[in-house]
Parts: sequence; structure tokens; C-alpha cells
Amino acid sequence: MHLIDTHCHLFLPEFDDDRDEMIQRALSNKVEGFILPNVDSSTTPALTKLCSEYPAMMFPLMGLHPTSVEDDYKNELAQVELLLEQNKYFGIGEIGIDLYWDQSFKDEQEDAFRTQLKWAQLLDLPVVIHIRDSFTETVRIIESVGGNFKGIFHCFTGSLEEANIAIDLGFHLGIGGVLTFKNSQLDQVVSQLDLSKLVVETDSPYLAPAPKRGKRNESAYLAYTVKKLADIFNLHTSQIAERTTSNAQKIFAI
Repeated sequence: MHLIDTHCHLFLPEFDDDRDEMIQRALSNKVEGFILPNVDSSTTPALTKLCSEYPAMMFPLMGLHPTSVEDDYKNELAQVELLLEQNKYFGIGEIGIDLYWDQSFKDEQEDAFRTQLKWAQLLDLPVVIHIRDSFTETVRIIESVGGNFKGIFHCFTGSLEEANIAIDLGFHLGIGGVLTFKNSQLDQVVSQLDLSKLVVETDSPYLAPAPKRGKRNESAYLAYTVKKLADIFNLHTSQIAERTTSNAQKIFAI
């Protein structure tokens, strides 16, 4: 059984004290590939360093996270564009819109999102999209850009209708620890979807699954989400791993 964590920020300071041990725990739990979405220019050096240390299993993405969109966002975007020209990345992310924490830069977030979507088209790269409290806005912008996209609606927790909208746009859904939460009701939505449209993720160090909820998340905990999916679809965990890994490999061309 081989798994790919399609969304984890293992380069963040939360892992500075035990990063190598944490990666070994993931490997022991059959997680052997790690998709690493960037946050902003402050995280790029750590992202680059981690990928240089584990080149066979770390797959970096480059992008500007919506919560990092502020007055200087055009300078941040210029750095993203330069890095995309200079280096190999497996996608553009983490991009999108976040209306949960702060809406004061909503227009700037939309502009940054639209810009990075266009880069993805030009470079034929997948996108990893952040949709916190912003599903309607996200879809509107994707449709306004037009054309074809591939990638993931990260941390999907929406309705069946929203799931089908995202899938119809060409995207997969990133399913993480929220699936294991007792009152999330996400399992009722996921049970009505096709496994061919799902990938698994942790969002480490955030959103740890039950029974680790409230603690620092890490890629080894992907096992809890896989087990929950196996229960939902009445399949063996190895079958869930095989299908979601295949989906991830196709999305990111790995």
C-alpha cells in the first residue's frame, strides 16, 4: 500500500524540532509521496530546502496563499512568476480565496487568484485551490477565466451539489481529516461520489483527524482518513490507497 499526501506543509516551523522523525513516521504508515503547496515568499526557502533533502518523495508547488495577499501582493506574485520560470514545480498552489479570516483584501485575493489560474493554463500545470468560505466566488472566477483546468479543491467540506460543480469543472476533491469528525456530515456527501474524483490529504500541521483532533497534524495521520474512506466505500484500505494514489499521480504527473 502506497499513499500520497496531496496537501501538506511539512516545511513550516511546527516541524522544525522533529521533521526527519515525522517523515519516518509517515513512511512507516505507507505515505511515500508528499505534495507541498507554498504559502508565500517567507516560506519558499524552507520549501526548497526540504525538497532538496528528500528529492525522491517531496513534490513542491509554487503559489501565493490567499491569506498572504496584502498590500504588497503584486510583489509577491512577481516572485512566484519568476520562480515558476526558473524551477520545476508540479503545480501552482496554494491559491484561491479565503473569506473566513479577513475580507479586507477580497478584491486583491480575486486578482491574485485569477492571475495564477492564467499562469497554470500557460504552463499546463494543475492548481491546488483554497476555498474557505468562498466556494461561490471561487467558481465564479474559474468560470470567468474559462478554458480547461486540472487540480484539487483542497479541504473540500461542501455539499453534494458543490462537489459536483467542482468535478464538472475538471477538478478532484481533496479529502482530509474533517471526514473523520463526528458531526461533519462530509461522509454522507463523499459516499455519493466516485473514488476516481477523490484524493487524500492532511493539510499538516493543521486539521488533524479524529482521534488526534486538536493536536499537530502530520502525514502519518493520513491513515485515519484512508480508513474512514474504506469504511464508507466498503473497500480494503489498500484499494483506497491504490485509487487515490493513482488519481494524485495523474493530476501532478508523478
